[in-house]
Amino acid sequence: MAFAIAPPHLYPSRTSGEASRGGLAGVSKGTAGETVAVFRATPSTISADGLGGQPPAAPEGPFVSDIFDEVDEEVRRERFTKFWERYGNLVIALAVLVVVGVGAWRGYEYWRNKQAEQFGAQFTAAMALADQGKHAEAEKAFAAIADKGTTGYRALARLREAAEIEQRDPKAAIAAYDDLAKDSSVGQPLQDFAALRAGMLMVDSAPLAEVDQRLAPLATGAGPFRHSARELLAVAAWKAGDIAAMRKWIKMVNDDPETPLALRQRVDILTAITPEGPKG
Repeated sequence: MAFAIAPPHLYPSRTSGEASRGGLAGVSKGTAGETVAVFRATPSTISADGLGGQPPAAPEGPFVSDIFDEVDEEVRRERFTKFWERYGNLVIALAVLVVVGVGAWRGYEYWRNKQAEQFGAQFTAAMALADQGKHAEAEKAFAAIADKGTTGYRALARLREAAEIEQRDPKAAIAAYDDLAKDSSVGQPLQDFAALRAGMLMVDSAPLAEVDQRLAPLATGAGPFRHSARELLAVAAWKAGDIAAMRKWIKMVNDDPETPLALRQRVDILTAITPEGPKG
């Protein structure tokens, strides 16, 4: 029986069983009717040595990178254990301190809000007494708030207390306003307003020099009370007969583009009733 020789890229299978498993590529007829089996090589029929069979299995066990990962994890775990043994108590104490601090701050805020609500109600009640003409009672109520109230209400209560004192003793009220004007803890706006109120009480009774001493710093500045201070100084100068000083302050009133219209009209009246006239 004759065999046809397979081309260089074709190989006969070693056994008929292997041909049936995937090496058989086709079957052809010989010249004499003999059957010739031709096989095509496939990866499953080629071994590492070229003789067929399965390729060698991959080596078992973890890869090198997995080994390094395990080592790193062990090192981190050991470091964390040493850190906790050394500083664990400190970390716990710090956490407790933070929790206690937050709780204390929340408690303080709650207490402060309750205090503000309490003194706010007292301040409203004192204002109602003043509106009803009960000045003596209102004065006592404002004095109590000024003594024990919260920071904001203390300053406002001192200002209102001085206003109530005006009803019975203007000189005592001036002293109260002066104390408030010198107290930097109440803030500059309230200080300036207190100085203005004191100057208003002094226009009719105090010498021009004393009025000027209190109001000139406000009149020459850029604060919100400069317009009223200039008007009061012009009136005080007019009452004292110092026309030159009066015109100086009136000029400042007219030259300031932010001067309210009503105030301009009032100083114009003052200029008109001056004996020497506007240009005298």
